[in-house]
Amino acid sequence: MAKKREIQEYTIDPAAQQMIIRAEELGIGTAFSRADNMAPCNIGAAGMCCKQCGMGPCRLTKNGDVGVCGATLETIQARNLTRAIAAGSAAHSDHGRDMAFILKAAANGEAEGYRIKDVAKLRMVAAYYDIKIEGRAPEEIANDLADLYIAQFGQQRGEVAPVRRAPKKRQERWKAHNVIPRGVDREVVEALHRTHIGDDQDYEHILDHAIKTGLSDGWAGSMIATDVSDIIFGTPAPVLGQANLGVLKDDMVNVVVHGHEPTLSEMIVAASQDPEIIEYAKAAGAKGIQLSGICCTANEILMRQGIPAAGNFLHQELSIMTGAVESMVVDVQCIMQALVELAKNFHTKIITTSSKVKIKGATHIEFDEHHAFSIAKQILKESIDNYKNRGKTHIPQIKEDLIPGFSHEYINYMLGGSYRASFRPLNDAIMSGRIRGVAAIVGCNNPRSKQDYLHVQVVRELLKKDVLVVQTGCGAIASAKLGLLLGEAGIDQVGPGLREVCETVGIPPVLHMGSCVDNTRILTVLTQMVEEGGLGDDIDQVPAVGLAPEWMSEKALAIATYCVASGAYVIFGGQSPISGMPDRVTDSDHVLKYISEGWEKKFGGKLEFIADPDEMIRATLEHIDKKRAALGLPEWKADRFGRSGDAQMVELEALPLDQRRAAIYGVAAD
Repeated sequence: MAKKREIQEYTIDPAAQQMIIRAEELGIGTAFSRADNMAPCNIGAAGMCCKQCGMGPCRLTKNGDVGVCGATLETIQARNLTRAIAAGSAAHSDHGRDMAFILKAAANGEAEGYRIKDVAKLRMVAAYYDIKIEGRAPEEIANDLADLYIAQFGQQRGEVAPVRRAPKKRQERWKAHNVIPRGVDREVVEALHRTHIGDDQDYEHILDHAIKTGLSDGWAGSMIATDVSDIIFGTPAPVLGQANLGVLKDDMVNVVVHGHEPTLSEMIVAASQDPEIIEYAKAAGAKGIQLSGICCTANEILMRQGIPAAGNFLHQELSIMTGAVESMVVDVQCIMQALVELAKNFHTKIITTSSKVKIKGATHIEFDEHHAFSIAKQILKESIDNYKNRGKTHIPQIKEDLIPGFSHEYINYMLGGSYRASFRPLNDAIMSGRIRGVAAIVGCNNPRSKQDYLHVQVVRELLKKDVLVVQTGCGAIASAKLGLLLGEAGIDQVGPGLREVCETVGIPPVLHMGSCVDNTRILTVLTQMVEEGGLGDDIDQVPAVGLAPEWMSEKALAIATYCVASGAYVIFGGQSPISGMPDRVTDSDHVLKYISEGWEKKFGGKLEFIADPDEMIRATLEHIDKKRAALGLPEWKADRFGRSGDAQMVELEALPLDQRRAAIYGVAAD
């Protein structure tokens, strides 16, 4: 058993620290304590165990070992990694499939409570695919778009349609290496087939199909999910929100939505504002209903509705331990089975809603888009009925304000305005050196590392070096909980050039771009930067890096793969799933080298695992500077900028009139 950590080693979040102390006082286990008690298998963690057939499991612990079938270490590691990428791609893409069916139902008036909110986004997306838009009702356009999107999953030949939105040079590179997906389901199925006993045994060949599988997610399944969510629920724009456990209310019915799909959660938001439901809550003795979110469902309703986030992945158990949560309503992905047993110590109901997810002992109320609003009201009424069973509460009075909702459309608008929306100012800021580069810091929490520490440490250090940060998923909530997603928050710790840009445009130095499925927004931003000009003609030339400091999910591996395939350098923190054990195996680095050097040679992007945050930061800045030099951009220097127009005006206004005139016109003061 691993050594038990101190509370401060579990998390940097003071609200989480309070609840972990409470868990220990009550003798209740959490993911943090279970991580201490459950030592990982070092052979499996290093990708050196094969259990793909009944002749194993085969554990390869010495140089030259092979499995019963003769499979080498690199073949086994490539198969294991590819299977994880396939599972992650399936999870995110299945989300996209569900959203496409919702769009179809909404277009035909068959989805209770849903309607097309963003007609402009609908028309823009339809135009990508040459769907006729002029003289047609939104519902007609949406019907055609839904049919196209649904077809992307089962398509057997050809190319998935969304890849045409990538830079032209990128598409040519994919074609040259035959990695453009034919259909989402086809590539996931083929990944599983190739990695079956007795099939593909060339690790490079296996891993190149992993690229194809990842692309089916990033440039199809996930991109479809984001598009449809925007069309139905509205494209995000900045709103004021709050984050952390302090958003729970002692005098209200607390309903926490957790998971990844916005379909039901958006209906719960709407139903919570229904006069009938409000009166029902008041009749039960509460002042009303307080909704909040966990994980990426939190991000979905936070960036569109301003509904507060109770926390990220590792807050799901901690929120229940406040004793204030009447129900936790879950859909898919990142839901701990431990929730049901934990909830037995309190009054909280765990309500599962997806046909894909049931938990033994939970209440199951299955979601159906045809009756979405009615089901949402039913869930809220069950939650309100549970209010009377609440005992003593322990809500940490800790929360932070934040500004989420920076979709790529809004970034385009904020840089240029309504009539001249453009990425030109961002490109110019990078080209001049005011912004050194861009970092996308995304991904999960992992209880084997200190919660939020790696996310926040990397964010803070890169901001000091004039790197603009964009975030999604649990990483975004990590920064939100520490107040980094406000314009004024920590602006004095931001590099001088980046500060100039933030003050001039009026944006925070960390931009919240949505849920983990919304990493496709980042691909869209990079594509638009390329198309704007001045930063090369493909994504791999842009001074940008992607980081997942606390990754734990197969979805994270899928995201990394499609970003690498798109030309990005991606850094993961924590344990590499294919590290091998160099103290005992000397040929364990073939796969690690290939996903770095091999993939970079073919696709311009690479994936590396770096555990130390200082080394992550060093590698990020080195890569950004390398890309700047390759583009012929001026070398970044910390002291070149720092006196924005706004800052200078404040200084000038404090001067006496004669000195102000001298400063402005360059004449001697009287």
